[in-house]
Amino acid sequence: MSIWQYANPVKFLTLSEKVQPILWVVATVCVVTGLLWGFFGTPDDFRQGSTVKIIYLHVPTALMAINAWFMMLVASLIWLIRRHHVSALAAKAAAPVGLVMTLIALVTGAIWGQPMWGTWWAWDPRLTSFLILFIFYLGYIALWEAVEDPDTAADLTSVLCLVGSVFAVLSRYAVQFWNQGLHQGTSIPVATGERTVSDVFWYPLLTSMIGFGLLFLALVLYRTGTEIRLRRAQALRNRMERRL
Repeated sequence: MSIWQYANPVKFLTLSEKVQPILWVVATVCVVTGLLWGFFGTPDDFRQGSTVKIIYLHVPTALMAINAWFMMLVASLIWLIRRHHVSALAAKAAAPVGLVMTLIALVTGAIWGQPMWGTWWAWDPRLTSFLILFIFYLGYIALWEAVEDPDTAADLTSVLCLVGSVFAVLSRYAVQFWNQGLHQGTSIPVATGERTVSDVFWYPLLTSMIGFGLLFLALVLYRTGTEIRLRRAQALRNRMERRL
């Protein structure tokens, strides 16, 4: 069985409708559990006090903001190489979700940073690249809306996605590229697998991250299905207009 069979819109919708209920339930349970556990079931940090608890919202949304763009990148490459319409529509569907995640991460980061750094914003390498990524999300969505031909829009937005991926990488690894800046390094280095977060904070954080990851997947599947149906409706409308 090949994964490419799900490039067929009918098969994609069939699979999506089967897995979505499970995803919605598990995502809701994990998000609610992770946030309640984190905000009300963990102690204050000995340095940051209760402010540290925003980590349970900030870190998962920041993680999904970056990974959403990488998902869009993969889908865009599939479109450019194999011309599968479902992949282009999946990238389009993911963009508003990624935009919201990025906005939440920026706002919660400012709220977290103000008592820690004494300022709501700093032109830190990671913060700056993250803000630019937010602007790329806006540009990506606007470009889809500005171009009438869907295939041309998919081509142009795919190229924009390739360019924006630079800032997605910088948002993830800016602290490693530049030693200056206020933003701390990641607490869970991917290369070593080590973490500096205590277990009492880590387990609710992990639960919240899993929840937001599944929530993102559920939203993208739902929105992709909507985009497919809209494309079908538009094609039917065009066919009827030609007949008239």
